[in-house]
Amino acid sequence: MKWKALGTAIAALLLSALAFSQTAAQYLDIEVVQVKPEKRADFDAITKKMVAANRQNGGDNWLAMETVYGQGNRITFVSTRNSYAETEKASDVFYSALEKAYGKAGVDKIFQEFSQCVVNTRSELRRRRWDLSSNPPADAEAEAKLVGSTRWLRTVAVHVKPGQSDALEGVLKDMKAARERTSPPITTLVSQSVAGQDGTIYYVTTLENSMAGFDSIPPMQKALGEEGYAKFVKVSGDAVEHADTAINRFVPELSNAPEPVVAAAPDYWNPKPIVAAKAKPKSGEMVPAADKGKADDKSK
Repeated sequence: MKWKALGTAIAALLLSALAFSQTAAQYLDIEVVQVKPEKRADFDAITKKMVAANRQNGGDNWLAMETVYGQGNRITFVSTRNSYAETEKASDVFYSALEKAYGKAGVDKIFQEFSQCVVNTRSELRRRRWDLSSNPPADAEAEAKLVGSTRWLRTVAVHVKPGQSDALEGVLKDMKAARERTSPPITTLVSQSVAGQDGTIYYVTTLENSMAGFDSIPPMQKALGEEGYAKFVKVSGDAVEHADTAINRFVPELSNAPEPVVAAAPDYWNPKPIVAAKAKPKSGEMVPAADKGKADDKSK
C-alpha cells in the first residue's frame, strides 16, 4: 500500500505471505502513519475504503498494525515483496484498484482527506534476515499460518553504531541458537533496514496469539547462559547506540490480508461489520405518534 501521490510514505513491520524462500531475498515494504488523535475515526473510514477497493479489484495486499505500547495513534501497514521491482508493481496495482472503484477525481479526494488525518508518514524497506531468525516457517503455507494466527507482535529495533554490524550479528546468531534449543522452540523474525531509515537497524520480532504468550519467553540471561549473556552485554554496550521496544496488535478491519493468511483465521481477518441495534423506548418515554400508531396496529 503506497500513497506516493501524497508525496509521503509510511513505516514499521511484519509480513503478508505471498511467496516464500529462505534462500531468496524477501523484503518488508512498510508504511507508518502517525494519525491525529481527533481524526482517528475519519482515518479508519478512509482506510476501509481503500481496503474495499483493493479487495474488490484485485489490488495490493497488506496487514495493518496498531501500536499499543509505544507511540500512540500510530498505524503501520506491511506488505511482503520479493524484489525491488515488485514494490513498484504493487504500487501501480494499488492505485489501479482505487481508480477502478472511485475514478481519478475520487482517488484524489480520498488522498486529500487522508492527508488531513495524519501528522506525518514514513516508508521503509527492510530485508528479511532468515539467517538470523530463529525457528522460521519452513514454507509459504507455514508462514501464512504463523501470520494468520498472530494477534500481537513485540519488536525490538536495535540501532547499531557504524562499523559494528558484524559484532551485533554474531550476538544475534547466538540468540538464534539459544531460542532454537528452548523447549518449546521460540520463533523470532529478524529484518534489517535497507531504505527509509538513518543508519543500520535490526528488527527482532516475536509473534504471539495473545499477550500471555510473551510471559512464557525465558529471560535472555537464562536462554544464553552465564557466559553467553556476558558476551551479549559487552557487545550490546560496544555496538548498540540504543534499542526501542514496541508492542503492536493487528487491525484486521484496516488490512487486506492475502488469502493464505485469511484462510488461517477467516473470522478474524474478515470481521463482520458491527450494526448498531435500534434502541427501544424506555418505559414511560414518549413515542412519536406515527410509531405509536404502527405499534397499535400490530397489537390488533
